[in-house]
Amino acid sequence: MTDLAHYITEYGYWALFIGCLAEGETITLLGGIAAHEGLLHWPLAIAVVALGGTLGDQLLYFLGRRYEGRVISRLKGQEKRIARARKLIARHPMLFVIGVRFMYGFRIIGPVLIGASRLPPSRFVPLNVFGAILWASIFVMLGYFGGQAIEGFVSGLDKKLSSLLFVALAIAVILLLRFWWRRRHAD
Repeated sequence: MTDLAHYITEYGYWALFIGCLAEGETITLLGGIAAHEGLLHWPLAIAVVALGGTLGDQLLYFLGRRYEGRVISRLKGQEKRIARARKLIARHPMLFVIGVRFMYGFRIIGPVLIGASRLPPSRFVPLNVFGAILWASIFVMLGYFGGQAIEGFVSGLDKKLSSLLFVALAIAVILLLRFWWRRRHAD
């Protein structure tokens, strides 16, 4: 266990940052769990996750802005999702930028479409930063308090087994939420 603790303490922030450049809910929750275990500091974990999420979406936004036609034409089979996103961007650009991280299926394509929509960077950047901070805070704290809640349940188990059980439970919850979200928003 000390090797794992050392690895998380040594590389945990980098792992959070890299994991949050794209699809990062799982790594973010695990960062919250590591913060609960005292391996990471939760305010720094939130800051690193927000930075990774901001940077990842900024890059995707500028790709969409620069190469809008070429990028969108490569997204074969995504026409319904693209049309839906474009309607949302046109009606509620501020809410879409902030909420795109929370919308299953739009985490990667959303910032590209926002860039292609020609929403000015002066509007996108502050909303992107705000959305990343909100997203990071929610998911890191879910991991942190989820770790705290389950700790009482598994406190009698061996420490290695309880850590493995909690990670498996966190992944199962995420998969169930994604399944529910897909069924709810099926076209």
